[in-house]
Amino acid sequence: MPQPLHGIHHSAYRCRDAEETRAFYEDLLGLPLQGLVIEEKEPGSGKRNPFVHIFFGLGDGRYIAFFDAPGSAAPEKFELAHGFDRHVAFEAGDEATLLEWRDKLNAAGVPCFGPIDHGFVKSVYFSDPNGLPLEITTRLPRHDEIMAEELAAHRAQLADWTAAKQRDAAA
Repeated sequence: MPQPLHGIHHSAYRCRDAEETRAFYEDLLGLPLQGLVIEEKEPGSGKRNPFVHIFFGLGDGRYIAFFDAPGSAAPEKFELAHGFDRHVAFEAGDEATLLEWRDKLNAAGVPCFGPIDHGFVKSVYFSDPNGLPLEITTRLPRHDEIMAEELAAHRAQLADWTAAKQRDAAA
């Protein structure tokens, strides 16, 4: 059995324009550009599809990354995704910082709403220029306790959810 996985190195998404994305993540969100790869062919397939792959540091050795591949990017790829389909949640150290980020984003013309109190975290929501939903969240004082309480019941709750979903699909 291999050793367990121990984290995410990077999470990658498509972007419509590398410079627009750099300005958003580096200049507005303060995530430094820390890597860039330019290739003529797709890894694996070898298909000609020139692209740039850019990486922004998250401060903990991990990255959020983007591909700018204009030859394979259709406009519908950049329509705002539903947050259930995908989103990225960054973490702020406390609620005051969360509110400062909300205010900064709104002042920069990036609509940002919240905070929403989820019981274990509070979050604000916005999106990037590529249609990627984003969230900034902060842990509430009982975060770890609530997560542990939920963990104790999660397998039974998941089994109940799956059974109910199957019943609904059969009806």
